[in-house]
Amino acid sequence: MKLLRVGTAGAERPALLDAGGVLRDLSALVPDIDGTLLADEAALDRVRSAADAGDLPVLDPEGLRIGPPLGRIGKVVCIGLNYHDHARETGAEPPTEPVLFLKAPDTVVGPYDTVLVPRRSVKTDWEVELAVVIGRTARYLESTEEALAHVAGYAVAHDVSEREFQIERGGTWDKGKNCETFNPLGPWLVTADEVPDPQRLDLRLWVNGELQQDGTTAEQIFPVGEVVRYLSHFMTLYPGDVINTGTPAGVALGRAEPKPYLRGGDVVELEIGGLGKQRQVFADA
Repeated sequence: MKLLRVGTAGAERPALLDAGGVLRDLSALVPDIDGTLLADEAALDRVRSAADAGDLPVLDPEGLRIGPPLGRIGKVVCIGLNYHDHARETGAEPPTEPVLFLKAPDTVVGPYDTVLVPRRSVKTDWEVELAVVIGRTARYLESTEEALAHVAGYAVAHDVSEREFQIERGGTWDKGKNCETFNPLGPWLVTADEVPDPQRLDLRLWVNGELQQDGTTAEQIFPVGEVVRYLSHFMTLYPGDVINTGTPAGVALGRAEPKPYLRGGDVVELEIGGLGKQRQVFADA
């Protein structure tokens, strides 16, 4: 299923994109698309049955904002340097264990919302990423197969980063990762049954119409199952938690000087095969 949330920011309602590409209203069936729903197999089955029967009301998409496909996110866990080609372009040694950092849930915005370039920023960068959404509580998982069974679905994430804040200002990476609007998510949450192999997904990103990133999750150093298994030994993962699994080569940080960092007015478009597309106009904060 392709689940999404539509409406004004903070007042989104649950919806579904059916097999024919028709937008359907889920608000009579479920209150929201969140961890509570993802952990409730019976509720998900009711949604599937209603979608298959064609009984859900049709929504007119004209002028309707698409918000993040997940509400009440518990935490956003991110994996750094998780693509072989991205490690090469930045001159970093491939890590021997996953590199972890966190983004606050309030960085999450819709896939077409405006993204703000922070004040005094000179190195705002782009990163298309596969987001993994947890559907079952995960603690001390033993195998990658078990880990994948705890995944509810997948989405497109844009891990926007400010490289000076991240790398040159001391401390951890969090300063360059948690600026306002720095995690567009969506347009859909695609349930795991529709993504048989998360290691065979193509990722692309364009800036002002020019292709910058063109990669595949096959390049991941730590595959999705291993990332979920590994994280479960350091923290409990709950339904509705999000994991951003890293970005392929092609970021501004990896380019020759002068690096083409983002400025107000730039337009970024990104997509992952089968998971949908995003488009953001950047604006000065």
